[in-house]
Amino acid sequence: MAKRTSSFVCQNCGATYLRWQGKCDSCGAWNSIAEEQAATDATPIAQRTSRKGRVFPLESLTGTSEEAPRAKVGIAEFDRVTGGGLVPGSVLLMGGDPGIGKSTLLMQAAAALANGGHRVIYVSGEEAVAQVRMRADRLGLTSAPVELAAETNVEDIVATLASGKAPTLLVVDSIQTMWTETAESAPGTVTQVRSSAQILIRYAKRAGASVVLVGHVTKDGQIAGPRVVEHMVDAVLSFEGDGAHQFRILRAQKNRFGPTDEIGVFEMTGLGLAEVANPSELFLSNRDRGAPGTAVYAGMEGTRPVLVEIQALVVPTSLGTPRRAVVGWDNNRLSMVLAVLEARCGVKLGGHDVHLNVAGGFRISEPAADLAVAAALVSSLSGAALPADAVYFGEISLTGAVRPVSHAPARLKEAVKLGFSRAVIPSPAARENGGREAPDTAIATSRVASLGELVADIAANAPKRPRAVPQDG
Repeated sequence: MAKRTSSFVCQNCGATYLRWQGKCDSCGAWNSIAEEQAATDATPIAQRTSRKGRVFPLESLTGTSEEAPRAKVGIAEFDRVTGGGLVPGSVLLMGGDPGIGKSTLLMQAAAALANGGHRVIYVSGEEAVAQVRMRADRLGLTSAPVELAAETNVEDIVATLASGKAPTLLVVDSIQTMWTETAESAPGTVTQVRSSAQILIRYAKRAGASVVLVGHVTKDGQIAGPRVVEHMVDAVLSFEGDGAHQFRILRAQKNRFGPTDEIGVFEMTGLGLAEVANPSELFLSNRDRGAPGTAVYAGMEGTRPVLVEIQALVVPTSLGTPRRAVVGWDNNRLSMVLAVLEARCGVKLGGHDVHLNVAGGFRISEPAADLAVAAALVSSLSGAALPADAVYFGEISLTGAVRPVSHAPARLKEAVKLGFSRAVIPSPAARENGGREAPDTAIATSRVASLGELVADIAANAPKRPRAVPQDG
């Protein structure tokens, strides 16, 4: 006979406790522990019948294994992030802020795949079928043969799918609304999310269908629910963007079948999400040419070079502690660059507020942006405008040296494509592949070995400030 026991589970990380407490010792979250009921078998362990294990064959490392054929969605940016298409039997978890466009993107992907002759099923646990049809009508996708359903019980969903041909793609929006009869807790709890995801993953592996699970995100941008769900799935995709800007970025945080550093760029329009083939042109479309404190950074996102504008504003502070405001970059990285500027180059910023922004809402994660950030900071402090036709990239060490970064030829090639004629790069960056010159010679390169050289070049072009004339009297 089964008896019910209660346990207290953290809804953020899945840690289990015997009693309620305000703070989770595992992840440090407050007020995230909730009581959940679980049914356990009251039969003594000695009286339980053990099942004999099944003997399975072992194989060696040698052998031929054919790569599973991928189902290309037809949206180039989506296929790029997934590694070339959807792998049969794979499970993807997509997260993003509310209203960022997750359902819109998945509806467009489902319609594109269905128009290609594949069976696609869209299961919504948050909206009724009529609401999903309204979105499809707004996007002009009502003619696509996508099968819809509004259901939250996982057993019913699996039974319905097993009664017919296995779909190529199954979209579940969202995993937090699903529930299973094997768990007694409420939908959205850690137990329900884990159990529901496990049943759907088991179906995907058995039937060979690609399953996309939509997940909610917390206030800090993390996908809600237990972290174990991210380990269970094959890929974790993050749909990012700023509501004040029209573009969205699809980023792969985990991918067992492809790279984890690729991005897909979309633009939100009245007819849905449109692909952006050249994101650099979009990010630099409204940049301020000739204004002090702006620098163009040539970065890399996966195999794609991206040029973005970095804006800096340095002003005298009226506070006891200067303010450091960063949007789109790492705050700790900015503190390091400011410390190197003051310790190695003599640039005094301790009495100034520093505001740093990556234009367009783009987020930079690689350290190659150090040189562009430093150039923008010094330009804003001195009032000297940087050349409008120059790009910057390079990593700054704590000694003040500028270190080379990877993929320098690809960065320079992208700069030439967008009309830039100058590049400020680390000294060894132009000599890659065993000391040979960079293949692209259509751009003039200014090589700097230390941060002091860059500061001296910018200060030499700074406008001279008038000296205060003492008044008599």
